[in-house]
Amino acid sequence: MPKLENEEILKILPHRYPMQLVDRILECDDKERVVGIKNLTANEPFFQGHFPGHPVMPGVLQLETMAQVAGVLLSRVLKQEGRIAYFLAIDNARFRKVVQPGDQLRIEVKFEKLRMGMAKVHGVCSVDGETACEADLMFAYR
Repeated sequence: MPKLENEEILKILPHRYPMQLVDRILECDDKERVVGIKNLTANEPFFQGHFPGHPVMPGVLQLETMAQVAGVLLSRVLKQEGRIAYFLAIDNARFRKVVQPGDQLRIEVKFEKLRMGMAKVHGVCSVDGETACEADLMFAYR
């Protein structure tokens, strides 16, 4: 699949500003792997209060960004276009690097399995080739 720009992402995901955290999909094989990016600027609403004088992207929003990229992959792999993937669980989350304004967050998600209607993926967020966070995520469609 070619790159997806913002307009195409909006057709897949229900998120809108300020909760839309995916700027572009760089790669998606429609089978098991997707790569997206989020360009972080000082204007992001969460940087204003987290933390004044030392802005840091909250870990929970890094996980949300990962989940949104996963939503693009799952909608295609599971042929669920038009439906919403809901978070069920987050396991093995690890945060390894501070993410700040000016960083480009690269999000890679790999589909692992589908069992009893629940999908499991593994995601990694990185900045400049260095892992910022990673986690196993589970979803269900409703």
